[in-house]
Amino acid sequence: MANGAQAMLRTLLDAGVEVCFTNPGTSEMHFVAALDTAPDMRAILTLFEGVATGAADGYARMADKPASTLLHLGCGLGNGLANLHNARKGNVPVVNIVGDHAIAHAQYDAPLQSDIETAARNVSRWVRTSRSTAELCRDVAEAVAAAKGPPGQVATLILPADVSWGEGGVPVSAPEIAKPPRAADDVIEKIARVLEAGGRNALLLGGRALREPTLLAAARIAAQTGARLYAEVFPTRLERGAGLPHVERIAYLAEMASVQLAGLDNLILVDARAPVSFFAYPGKKSYLVPEGCTVHELASPDQDVSGSLESLCVQLGADQVAPTLQAPLRPGRPRGKLTAEKVCKAVGHLLPQNAIIVDEAQTSGTMLPMFTAGAPRHDVLALTGGAIGQALPVAVGAAIACPDRQVLALVGDGSAMYTFQALWTMARERLNVVSIIFNNKSYGILNVELERVGAGKAGPKAKAQLDLNSPGLDFVQLAEGMGVPAVRVTTAEDFTAALERALASPGTHLIEAVVPSVFSGLKLRVLPWLLRSLGTLPDPVARALKRKLAP
Repeated sequence: MANGAQAMLRTLLDAGVEVCFTNPGTSEMHFVAALDTAPDMRAILTLFEGVATGAADGYARMADKPASTLLHLGCGLGNGLANLHNARKGNVPVVNIVGDHAIAHAQYDAPLQSDIETAARNVSRWVRTSRSTAELCRDVAEAVAAAKGPPGQVATLILPADVSWGEGGVPVSAPEIAKPPRAADDVIEKIARVLEAGGRNALLLGGRALREPTLLAAARIAAQTGARLYAEVFPTRLERGAGLPHVERIAYLAEMASVQLAGLDNLILVDARAPVSFFAYPGKKSYLVPEGCTVHELASPDQDVSGSLESLCVQLGADQVAPTLQAPLRPGRPRGKLTAEKVCKAVGHLLPQNAIIVDEAQTSGTMLPMFTAGAPRHDVLALTGGAIGQALPVAVGAAIACPDRQVLALVGDGSAMYTFQALWTMARERLNVVSIIFNNKSYGILNVELERVGAGKAGPKAKAQLDLNSPGLDFVQLAEGMGVPAVRVTTAEDFTAALERALASPGTHLIEAVVPSVFSGLKLRVLPWLLRSLGTLPDPVARALKRKLAP
């Protein structure tokens, strides 16, 4: 007869959950012991719960199915909340298993006792505490079904220790997941009429709308109707590169996003939300849809996004129209003193076929989309919820899901320090990940925000809160201490050579790119750099952006 943990693992495997990212404690020891009875379950140890949750996120984005976590009590859940938040915002399926004290022990309010359900509800659409071994496998099956959605979501199952060690567990099958419905015919017909009427229209694509079949349908619609194609600021997974339609991402900076969207008559949402500013700013709008623009929703995350867009394509007679595809184009080798722009240029120059880019270089990586647009086909995984410390853990999960593909993690120096322990797991699992750390010795994005929020002139005490130079961070020593070969570079030539070597050598590598801060504020002197980050802009749009960003 199986105990609860053994039956639970069997149920997870039968439901297609084959990977568990762990950071266990005493209450989870029966689960840990049961792993030896489940040889098909790959258990991957992480040194911090935020790595476990971020890795589960990255795995699901690339595998299109959930992994599980194993976290220790409410405190362990607390350590993993930020990356569960990112998964929630990206509609990513995660089965989040949190151990708890034995039910009979809870009455004593032991030092690690906490209200796990309350904490879990902040990041989970489905939360349950299993109350008996007899009910455990049913709870597990329902958690997996809830995680798969649609839409995908974080499902948190709380596992009391005595439920885990109790005898009499019986594996059960996960319930069938109904196929999501396509958009209603009247919605498709209405949006088709809007597009056929002309004017300045755009499709805003998010979630699963940024995969190849749906991208091609959207590109056919754009070719037929003249509508523009936009992607969310931080897409969950964007397939792009030569041979695929080019989609312009909405800019992070609200000033730039407003320029991109200016003059639109209609904005059609496809598995996306209407764009809003990430933060509130004095005297500026939070809702970025321009006045006079009508918002339409073709398909929500819980609908058949691909089928809905294909139906719209047929309704418009665009299903036989040739889409505009990105031509192959690589930048040349960069030279001279290293800058963030030259790092991005080198990545575009060398990016291998079918690479996976995990992008969390918030200020330094702004040029990356332009330099990689015509690179060989690749996937981009972005910071969906805005909680930093995501890139390195997500790279772990992506590499586990796709062991035959090269993963590049681009991350700022400040963000890297949130979950740097991910490198140890990369080394332990011998993952093909190249981590590129943009070391500009500051929280660069916050230098931008300090000026944008109108907080006044920054004095020495304020500036010190954003400075990482005293003492400086030595990422080479940090990486080597976790078993990862690393190198620091200060010239474009050295960076390109280091990236070439790393891509030619299987396994985990780190490159510390020492770069100057991109900019210290939204001044006119950086306008050309900002304009290039959006690509070529029409003259009226460029003039409008100059007016918005002028001192």
